[in-house]
Amino acid sequence: MADRSGSWLGVPHDIAPLVRAGVVLGLGLGGFFDGIVLHQVLQWHHMLSAHPDPAVAGDLQLNVLADGLFHVATYVFTIAGVVLLWRAWRDPAVPPSGRVLFGATILGWGTFNVVEGVVDHHLLAIHHVWPDGPGSVLLWDLAFLAWGALFVVGGYAVVQRTSAQSGERTGS
Repeated sequence: MADRSGSWLGVPHDIAPLVRAGVVLGLGLGGFFDGIVLHQVLQWHHMLSAHPDPAVAGDLQLNVLADGLFHVATYVFTIAGVVLLWRAWRDPAVPPSGRVLFGATILGWGTFNVVEGVVDHHLLAIHHVWPDGPGSVLLWDLAFLAWGALFVVGGYAVVQRTSAQSGERTGS
């Protein structure tokens, strides 16, 4: 059984660098998915499309600029995740595990959805998932949060299960 006495958030210390890299990478990739798919391809909303000031909400040029700045932030998270991943892979104490990396990336993506959903959709109310879609705005915003929570729980479960299985095989 894996030794949990030395752990970081319930994750064994030896895989923690890989988990951190995956979470940061997932934050960036989740942001890219949101920005590319929801903002640009589907055009369900822009960064400020529900801003309380109608002049801000209706200003397409300002919204596209805000979307671009949002993409800069997601790019920074993605690059930081790649750097952390590179460092983790170079550390001989960190066992290589694609499943841990996958689970941590899904966990990070879910964290992005939960934080972005709570802050932008509910607290600041600067945009909503699909204001013109079928059903209520609140329904879509809550579905986005549920999707994020599912990713957080599922990603963490993959990391936990994989680290427990690898600990059993290696006897650590």
